[in-house]
Amino acid sequence: MALSGAPGCRAGERGPRWRRPWKLLALGLLSASSVLAAAPGAGAMSREEKRRLGNQVLEMFDHAYSNYMEHAYPADELMPLTCRGRVRGQEPSRGDVDDALGKFSLTLIDTLDTLVVLNKTKEFEEAVKKVIKDVNLDNDIVVSVFETNIRVLGGLLGGHSVAIMLKEKGEYMQWYNGELLHMAKELGYKLLPAFNTTSGLPFPRVNLKFGVRHPEARTGTETDTCTACAGTLILEFAALSRFTGTSIFEEYARKALDFIWEKRQRSSNLVGVTINIHTGDWVRKDSGVGAGIDSYYEYLLKAYVLLGDDSFLERFNTHYDAIMRYISQPPLLLDVHIHKPMLNARTWMDSLLAFFPGLQVLKGDIRPAIETHEMLYQVIKKHNFLPEAFTTDFRVHWAQHPLRPEFAESTYFLYKATGDPYYLEVGKTLIENLNKYARVPCGFAAMKDVRTGSHEDRMDSFFLAEMFKYLYLLFADKEDMIFDIEDYIFTTEAHLLPLWLSTTNQTISKKNTSTEYTELDDSNFDWTCPNTQILFPNDPLFAQSIREPLKNVVDKSCPRGISRAEESLGSGPKPPLRARDFMASNPEHLEILKKMGVSLIHLKDGRVQLVQHAVQAASSLDAEDGLRFMQEMIELSNQQQKEQQLPPRAVQIVSHPFFGRVVLTAGPAQFGMDLSKHKAGTRGFVATIKPYNGCSEITNPEAVKEKIALMQRGQCMFAEKARNIQKAGAIGGIVIDDNEGSSSDTAPLFQMAGDGKNTDDITIPMLFLFNKEGNIILDAIREYEAVEVLLSDKAKDRDLEMENMDQKSSENDSHKPIYEEAPSESQDAGAVSEEPKGGGESSAVGDADPLSPSSADSASVSVADQDPHTPGPAGAGAPETACTPGESQPQEQNTQTEANSKAHWDSEVQPMESILADWNEDIEAFEMMEKDEL
Repeated sequence: MALSGAPGCRAGERGPRWRRPWKLLALGLLSASSVLAAAPGAGAMSREEKRRLGNQVLEMFDHAYSNYMEHAYPADELMPLTCRGRVRGQEPSRGDVDDALGKFSLTLIDTLDTLVVLNKTKEFEEAVKKVIKDVNLDNDIVVSVFETNIRVLGGLLGGHSVAIMLKEKGEYMQWYNGELLHMAKELGYKLLPAFNTTSGLPFPRVNLKFGVRHPEARTGTETDTCTACAGTLILEFAALSRFTGTSIFEEYARKALDFIWEKRQRSSNLVGVTINIHTGDWVRKDSGVGAGIDSYYEYLLKAYVLLGDDSFLERFNTHYDAIMRYISQPPLLLDVHIHKPMLNARTWMDSLLAFFPGLQVLKGDIRPAIETHEMLYQVIKKHNFLPEAFTTDFRVHWAQHPLRPEFAESTYFLYKATGDPYYLEVGKTLIENLNKYARVPCGFAAMKDVRTGSHEDRMDSFFLAEMFKYLYLLFADKEDMIFDIEDYIFTTEAHLLPLWLSTTNQTISKKNTSTEYTELDDSNFDWTCPNTQILFPNDPLFAQSIREPLKNVVDKSCPRGISRAEESLGSGPKPPLRARDFMASNPEHLEILKKMGVSLIHLKDGRVQLVQHAVQAASSLDAEDGLRFMQEMIELSNQQQKEQQLPPRAVQIVSHPFFGRVVLTAGPAQFGMDLSKHKAGTRGFVATIKPYNGCSEITNPEAVKEKIALMQRGQCMFAEKARNIQKAGAIGGIVIDDNEGSSSDTAPLFQMAGDGKNTDDITIPMLFLFNKEGNIILDAIREYEAVEVLLSDKAKDRDLEMENMDQKSSENDSHKPIYEEAPSESQDAGAVSEEPKGGGESSAVGDADPLSPSSADSASVSVADQDPHTPGPAGAGAPETACTPGESQPQEQNTQTEANSKAHWDSEVQPMESILADWNEDIEAFEMMEKDEL
């Protein structure tokens, strides 16, 4: 990303009334730099030290580039450990990673404009001649549309941009006649067949020679693509159209962006990670700013900068408001569910989100950029590099590090924004770590494990395209550059596109094609056109004051946001109180609760209970904040008890015609067989017991013996049910919820606890199914009589042997294959040991829904036991609050759910395919979500 240059914004203007403030922003940032750099005690780096580090970056680049040219070219990438080129098909397949390789000398094309930024104009001229002479784009090979666009098409366009600039200066490239642009146009046409879909979203892959539909293409059967894959095309495609005057490229890219915008989740204004390219349905419904979505947001803002279309800015601001409302939990950025944005989708972050502070700088929102960047830097100081993924308590989740440049990118932009020499020291650390841990004789090798320092035989092209570009620019002064970098905007691959394209070949109407924009809080636009007085209110230590509370965040392993008191020191509206920051002993927090319509009730046992009355909130926005606070409190309470909880289990229907393709998420029991220690699980036919509640001696033991007993929840303790069916000879038990319409997709799972007595006598496995899941089994019994299931800790491979035996009968069956993996542990709720409908002891929160976390002690914490210095829940849940999972959804969603439930269960002979179809979307989404692949 680059700060760009074009006039047209006055300080104080905001929103879609203005356009293209970027030159003023750039001048403002430079002014801030001069002010801060001269500040007493700021520890400014000397010009000599900056020049030394800049020269060191040049030497490192030479080491990487010369080894590629010597040992790898014309191969796509260098393998630095074995000192040879990586040629696709000649090395073991790495899966999707290899889709970036197209036998088109990827690293050389990706590095073209880097050579000019680093003042290596002679090397650039030689490289361009090699590309023109040697590179073939008509290979029979399947490549990623996304990677080929940002690396190859972007590299050719970036090379063309700087080539014509050098030619105009009169010293170099006088022979150049647009050859790189001709190659870019050829490649653009080769990518266009991927857009042959009804939605306009491109296929994720295309054959460079045969396209998509051709019999020899070996692609075109895919149904899904990532949001970033379809939404990161507009800069390169629009630039190609503007350079050539051929509008079709920009038209196709705009259509894809328009479709994603229309498919956003309207209530949250978030987009998912993966979308069906034919139907537009979200396949993975988690949303964040990292892998799979990242550059979609980046290109909305930059498309406005480059093309001057207000609709792109309006879309970006709408999404940004949602990101800061739901995903941003300073200093963390955590994925959420697009339909339930208060619910975190996972407890770890991936390294690609490191670009986001840099994007926030372009947006003008400096404070959260500083916070997140500092958190990431603390992780780097602990592990030397940023792991591919790390948890919220900063443990390594995925240990690899492929020398990604996103953190260096954000470091560069924060230095430009603040002028704080601290960021020069950050860059110095990056240089030292690369030389110390990643440098090898033939280049720089990716880290296979940041914990052990082991290497991987790869040096991706983006390392040369981006890393050295940002590091050199970080230490370079204006006089060190042979051209003005502010006249260009960086693509997501750091390729340079000139800003004058905005007024060239404007063949596309700038009419706003979007049907709807959300009315946003006006404060969302406060920082869109900043000046130094607003960004840095006469305080040269502004950035340091934000970083200071975070400097030990990783070592302490207990991240928390900046306090409201600290927040009030800055300008702008205060963020709402988050559950993780709440302390019942803090008077200010209690006052905020009152404003949100949340009251604090002290119970006799010393615990406190939170109750929200929306009508008592100061405003509708405060009521909304109160609802979010209550939901966060429940989630936080559950998360804190996770170590004491068991993960979800699986009930897999293995008999004809399912053959293991239907997997139901089940709640575990804290007694009986531990399925995690019995990998084979328990397999058997199911039988309904009499009495159905299982609270007395079973009267049909002959039907239950050696089978898995089905029973209804209620009337007695779970452990009592287990003992009764075990005595009757059952080999396992499934308790089905009697709360009509309940489902694991709308309510958190919970554990069945014991009865307070010794439960060692219970040896059979017991699982809990919500009403909707349980009725799938009951309906299967009504239709097929003999139904066999597998109780296990996770789903097993489907029963292929049995499926083959019954192949003919299954061919005539109309059931669709459905897969579901158990959701993550973070969805578990507290254990429930009693049956409140049958005379068991009532919970400490009175009449609360026993399925909600408030029915167990997990949602209530004694104030006396709470560490006054540690944020945490002080209690949540009450009959009249909106804290129960079902009630926490918007009213219109509840109405729809209730209507669907009624229609579903009023039919006594409903066909199985109708039930399964109802599950299809969520099951597939859970399956994809559980893969969690970058």
